Amino acid sequence: MRDFRQLSGDSILERIIHFYQWQDLRREQCLWPYGRSTEAGPRTFATVYDDAGRRMDGVNFASQDYLSLSGHPEVKAAASAAIEEYGVHSAGSPALLGNTSVSIALERKIAEFLGAEQVSLFPTGWAAGFGVIKGLVRPDDHIVMDALAHACLQEGAQAATHNIHLFAHNDLESARQKLAAIRAADRDNAVMMVTEALFSMDSDTPDIAGLQELAHEFGATLVVDVAHDLGALGPGGRGQLGLQSMVGKVDLVMGSFSKTFASNGGFVVAKHRSVTEYLRFYASPNTFSNALSPIQAAIVLKAFEIVDSAAGDELRQKLMGNIQSLRGHLTDAGFDIYGTPSPIVCVKMGTESIARLVSRQLHAHGVAANLVEFPAVPKGQARFRLQVMANHNDGDILAAVRGIAAAHRHACIEQSNLTLSQSARVPSASG
Repeated sequence: MRDFRQLSGDSILERIIHFYQWQDLRREQCLWPYGRSTEAGPRTFATVYDDAGRRMDGVNFASQDYLSLSGHPEVKAAASAAIEEYGVHSAGSPALLGNTSVSIALERKIAEFLGAEQVSLFPTGWAAGFGVIKGLVRPDDHIVMDALAHACLQEGAQAATHNIHLFAHNDLESARQKLAAIRAADRDNAVMMVTEALFSMDSDTPDIAGLQELAHEFGATLVVDVAHDLGALGPGGRGQLGLQSMVGKVDLVMGSFSKTFASNGGFVVAKHRSVTEYLRFYASPNTFSNALSPIQAAIVLKAFEIVDSAAGDELRQKLMGNIQSLRGHLTDAGFDIYGTPSPIVCVKMGTESIARLVSRQLHAHGVAANLVEFPAVPKGQARFRLQVMANHNDGDILAAVRGIAAAHRHACIEQSNLTLSQSARVPSASG
């Protein structure tokens, strides 16, 4: 993929043809596992079509619906009630008249949930990550960011300033060195630190308290992205912030609703209204986008109510049981798993060639899982990201493990045969 990121040529439309030709070659060989669709949403067993229209019926570990709230009866009822009361469209920017009573109620709920004063809602999680950085950082400021931070955070940083300093993944000492070097040379401009509470490609987490201490020491502002853990993990669903006793103690928290809260949308949490008011008018994805629809706001509000209840505790227990079961069965089958237990179960494959062949076999073996390859992860570290849901059962888990194991066996045989065939075509040296 990275080969086509920087293109040359005097015609924008002609120079992208090379990417399409490369993509279509993979598509023809059933090696393009992206752009798929489901017939009935993110169910644990789904009918899935690849982007060439080929059908698969099987277990679904490719959707992000960690607590299985997208089909929850109370969530669906809240959506229906919102349609009756508000219609279907916010019809305005949150800087103007796009807010509704239900979106205001959602802001208050999130603020209470995270021990904050104010919340700014965004149309997507990506917009929240990009917007909080671009909205607050100016060209002479500095950004100190984990090297594996999400694309929305990295692109927000690139749009805001050229002074971007990447520290080694989850490495406090590396972050300290970056901050110290900045402050030794520049005491006049601001510094923003950026990390994630749960990294989605490795299922690991930083020392949030340690990063916040560093931010205080060097006069920086810490932003923590809680997209993948909030609601699904931790005491009361407070994610890593709750697990690390950091609720209400981080400078700025941003997140997404799309992983656990059954809707598009995102948010930024702050300790003072000055931040959210500034973002309302200077974070372009907020200012110049329509506000969340009343349906989305009602869905997320109901999801937060479930998350923050005994029913939410039960769903998290089911989810963690499924996570531990899947990790255990995959390990027993001989696979290595990245990181610590979370809804993201990343299975090591290694080379891109093996991983792509496995992806083709998974379709045939009735398993939906997401291939992650370079440049999303380093070369030679391709993996499958399985995303666990509370409503998965033991049968789903066993079917996924058996399918992955069978797909991997077939892929290894296929690659061995291809290697032998290529070797046979190489002419021997003459005597």
